[in-house]
Amino acid sequence: MTASLAPLPVMSATDRIDALRLARTPGVGSINFARLMTQYGSAGAALAALPARMRKAGRREEPVIPSVSRMTEELERLEKLGGNMLIRSDRDYPLLLSRVPDAPPVLFTLGDVRKLSVRAVGVVGARNASAAGIRMAESLSAEMAHAGLCVISGLARGIDSAAHAAALHPGLTVAAIAGGLDHVYPPENASLQQQIAERGCLVTEALLGTAPQARHFPRRNRLIAGMSQACLIIEAMLGSGTLITADLAQSYNRELLVVPGSPLDPRSRGGNQLLKTGQATLTENISDILQALPLELPPRELAPWQRAPGHNPLLTGFSEPSVAWGAAPEDDWIDPDVIQKTVCALLSVTPVAVDEVVRRCQFSVSAVLATLAELELGGVVEFVPGGRVALLPN
Repeated sequence: MTASLAPLPVMSATDRIDALRLARTPGVGSINFARLMTQYGSAGAALAALPARMRKAGRREEPVIPSVSRMTEELERLEKLGGNMLIRSDRDYPLLLSRVPDAPPVLFTLGDVRKLSVRAVGVVGARNASAAGIRMAESLSAEMAHAGLCVISGLARGIDSAAHAAALHPGLTVAAIAGGLDHVYPPENASLQQQIAERGCLVTEALLGTAPQARHFPRRNRLIAGMSQACLIIEAMLGSGTLITADLAQSYNRELLVVPGSPLDPRSRGGNQLLKTGQATLTENISDILQALPLELPPRELAPWQRAPGHNPLLTGFSEPSVAWGAAPEDDWIDPDVIQKTVCALLSVTPVAVDEVVRRCQFSVSAVLATLAELELGGVVEFVPGGRVALLPN
């Protein structure tokens, strides 16, 4: 069932190009995009203020803001391909993803965008999947699609490909990809990718012409986890990329489902561990999946800059620390340099949850997020999917 969509204001063509320019400016991630749009009211005003903001944040060089002509050319190429650009404030933006705190500001799609806002299950697993794992992915995905559930996966070899192919007949499948819509990866999935574009939908954060690289895949995983009501794992090694998707799903409060595997098969140890620790529901058939899913989709979440004044748009999804943690009240002034020094001391190149930073430094959520946003503009930190942050290498 698709949730009803309330009428939303439509951005002008100029505003949409400016939004794309802002989203593609280095140092402006999803959190800063939301903060800047909220503070300045439009992408154009935010772009005008950006150089001064970045200098204040400690970045000496001028921001590299993409030109209007370059972004216009990108959108023209996208239109010729038959694709669409979705901004987080658009009514066709994926419904469940709209409720994720670090939702991407801009997405690019090819296919039926309605498939992005229906009840869905993410299906992920091993690339070097076993024959049994492939059969399970095919069987469960076909049954989910015929039951009206969209199957979302990452178009990788193995489990992903099997899940997509099985859900193609009713056309209920979405592929989140790491590169641009004009790139095929892996090469042997060229026909499958084309069929998904024709009968389902492709979605990515990457501009046309972007070849998929290792750093793009966590963002692809965020899309799978964020657009789904639940994440179904079929074969996952300990420390695998599949478990990254599982971690993201948990951070977004999604259901985790695992098909158990042989303890003798390393490909099953990651999923079995989730079952052993009680983090996931044992899944053997379509009934197990249907019982785990909410029957209705929640209402669409407005983009932060669309919300009424007084509703802090940047705290959604982050828990305010309790008095027991010694958190400072929101209206108490604390030297920003003290906050920045304390926050930086808690960070490393290994991503850590923003909630964890707040707990450890004991400042308010808004103060920590404001500090982290300025550090991102200054080129010091990077927000990564799942509400986490990491220092950028020197």
